This record gives sequence, C-alpha cells and structure tokens, in this order.
Amino acid sequence: MEEIQTFGREGWQMKRGREVMKQGHVIKSVEPGSIAEELDLEAGDRLMSIDGHELEDIFDYEYYVQSESVTAVVRKRNGEEWELEIENDYEDLGLTFENGLMSEYRRCRNKCIFCFIDQMPRGMRETLYFKDDDSRLSFLQGNYITLTNMSDRDIDRIIKFKLSPINISVHTTNPELRCRMLGNRFAGEALKKIERLYEAETPMNGQIVLCKGINDGKELERTIEDLSAYLPWMESVSVVPVGLSKFRDGLEPLEPMGREEAICTIDTVERWQRRLYEKFGTHFIHASDEFYILAGRELPEEGRYDGYLQLENGVGMVRLFLEEVDAALEGAAGDDRQGEISIATGALAFYYIGRCLEKVREKYPKIRVHLYQIINEYFGEQITVAGLITGRDLIRQLRGKPLGDRLLLPACMFRSGEEVFLDDVTRQEVKTALQVEVDIVKSSGQDFVDAVLTPQEEPVFYKGYERVRGERE
Repeated sequence: MEEIQTFGREGWQMKRGREVMKQGHVIKSVEPGSIAEELDLEAGDRLMSIDGHELEDIFDYEYYVQSESVTAVVRKRNGEEWELEIENDYEDLGLTFENGLMSEYRRCRNKCIFCFIDQMPRGMRETLYFKDDDSRLSFLQGNYITLTNMSDRDIDRIIKFKLSPINISVHTTNPELRCRMLGNRFAGEALKKIERLYEAETPMNGQIVLCKGINDGKELERTIEDLSAYLPWMESVSVVPVGLSKFRDGLEPLEPMGREEAICTIDTVERWQRRLYEKFGTHFIHASDEFYILAGRELPEEGRYDGYLQLENGVGMVRLFLEEVDAALEGAAGDDRQGEISIATGALAFYYIGRCLEKVREKYPKIRVHLYQIINEYFGEQITVAGLITGRDLIRQLRGKPLGDRLLLPACMFRSGEEVFLDDVTRQEVKTALQVEVDIVKSSGQDFVDAVLTPQEEPVFYKGYERVRGERE
C-alpha cells in the first residue's frame, strides 16, 4: 500500500515491472535443435537482457532477437551469469518462458454493460472469470481490447515495434455513450489513441457489440462514418449482437436483438458497404453471421468478406465453412460405404450443418447421420453458439436418442488443449453417459467431411487462449 501511495497506481506498476525485469525471465523449456540448446541453456535459467536491454515483456524479446547477432546475458540455475555472443541471423533462439507474456496479464478496468463474464454463474473454473484487456494478447492471439488500459507509452511501443494489426473494441465513437457502455469515465478519451495509431499507419480492426436502443440506429451510423475516416489503416469493422445469458440479476437491463433489429442492422451495414466499396475498394463494415440468421437473410457471397478479416467475431464463419465443404466434396467420387453417426451443435449452426449433410449424402447415400440441436439451458436459450454448450446440457438432451457408432462434437465446445467442457464435464464422461464414441472435430469444412466419413484415430484439440470474451459469447 505504501508503494501505491508514493508512486500512484501506474507508477507502482512500472516500479514493480522494473523489479521483475531485474530478476530476469525464467526459461520454461528449450526447443530441441535450437540455438539455445546449442548454447547449453536449460529450463530454470533466467534470461536477464539482450544487447544491454532489460526485457519488459515478450514484445521486447521478439524485437531484440530480430537481428544478425545479439549479446544475451543469462543467469544459470546455479547462480553463474553468462554473457553469450550469439550469431542468430534473425532466427529465434528457441526459448519458451514460464510466463508466456514475460509479464503479468493486464486485467480489464471496465464495467461493460454487456460483459458476458458478468453474466456467468458462480462455481465455474476460475480461469473463466478472468477479464483481460491486454494489448499484447491482441497481437499474439487476436483478442479485442478497449484501449482504456493503455498508456501513451504503450502506444509508443506499438509504433516503435511496428506491431499489427491491433484489434479494438470500439462499440461507439460517441465519447459520452462509450463511457456509459464501458462503465469507465476515461473510455471516451481513449478513442483518441485510434487517431495516433492511424497517424502511425498501424493496421487496425474494429468491433461493435450492438445493444438494442443504445448504440444502434443513428449511433451505429455515426460510428461507421467516424471509423471509415481511418481507412485504409482501419482495415475492417464487425458488428455483432450482444450476447445475453439468463444470469443478469443486478445488471443493466438489455433486450435481445430480434428479427426486426437484425434486418435494420443488415440494411445499414450493406448500404455502407456499397458506398465504401465504390470509394475504397473494400466493404470495410460487416454484420456477423448471427444477424443474417436472425433476419432470415441469405449469407453474403464470399467476395463480400474481404478475405475473412473478422472470422473471430463470427463474420463469415458460416460462409467459409460452406465453401470448404463444397470444395472437399467437389473432387470426391463418392461410394457405398455404410455407417451411422450423430452430430450435436448449437442452434446458430444447426440449419447450415443440415445443408452440408445433404450434400454429403448425395455422394455417400448409405451414411446415416442424426443431427441434434442442443438448446443452451445452462446459460439460457438466447445463447446459441456451440462454444458455450455445457457437457451436462449435451448429456441431458442426447440421452436415449439414436447416436449410431460415433458422436461428432465441434472442438470449440472444449477447453483449449483439453477434453473438458465449460462445466468441467469431460469427453470421457460424455462417452460413458451416452455409451458412444466421441470424436472432436476441428472447424474447417474439410475436417467436417473427413470426420463424417472416417472415424477419428486420435483426439483433436482446439488450441487457443481459454476465456469467455467480455464482448462476445
């Protein structure tokens, strides 16, 4: 507490950061055959500096090793300090650190009215309640950040290191409204950082979580117009509907988006797409797949997605999947192989998975597939994505139904790198409860077709950073 009073919160954090740097960064593992292994570096050693620079985080490390040669100081586990002259010719040294960022994760300082983490019940895994708002994860893992957690020095480092793209949760360009939506009195002022990034020609992507009666309608028009002024460095912006669980007691009242709101949103987005494409050659603003499904509209053609820049926000995921399934089946001769399997998914993708299965059956007519739509009873029926389906809901709704020899489940249902659902039910427990083999299927259309036709030999893990997004479900 004394340090906070002396330096202020930001000064205390910087002081603590400097102390961590002076202690070095603990090496977790050394890649076989790497430069680090040739130099006899080992797990437990500490990297102290590169070319005389103490390393604040992974950005410093990546920046300074990008050289023909470096001088690294390493403190061995026995306390010896080695100074190593390394001819690395821009090659990575082959080190993995105990802390992936080489620094503490930055917690979110906002109290967003739409935050999904605030809508989660108690008793789930502790990691699921962590709210990050860390610019480094934007570059490393594609996370969207609000800019409220960034200092001018953070922006300076992004510009210096030429990092890109940075993904920004904008939501609105109305400063007063943004303060209200993010529950942070500095949220409007943080928008000025976009101007700095634009002037430095830093590629950006934006995100708008649309809340009925709050940042839709004229406010959405304003936001699209304001952000389009940052073209070409603001490369794309997505509009996604707010995700509302049934656990909203004590939170600001929000209404779900319905068909009428979805139609109005799509009309606004597509009007701006036509205008911006004619002027800049890019569609720029994109409505998520969920809007088209809510509106009962056909998905845009592939060319309208500008290379699928917003897949992580559910923009173009269904279209890409459909195109990949078509490509996978186009060259397939088809045959009379037999089999009976089942597939479970969320309400959002159910119709489109059915369309794909019809195409599979045209070439493989003797494969029988039971397709099941799982209703999200745990979080509430408004949550329709497969990634938030729990193991208990899955078991409860599939028990006693024909499942065939295998049950196919999308990898997004499982915890990163493991076979565990959000509610800690495991793949093995589902297998035991339903008495059926369970195959975990990756996200591409080719993987889907392969999984339908051929039993999986080894489990396929979904690799990524486990979190429930504060902005999206």
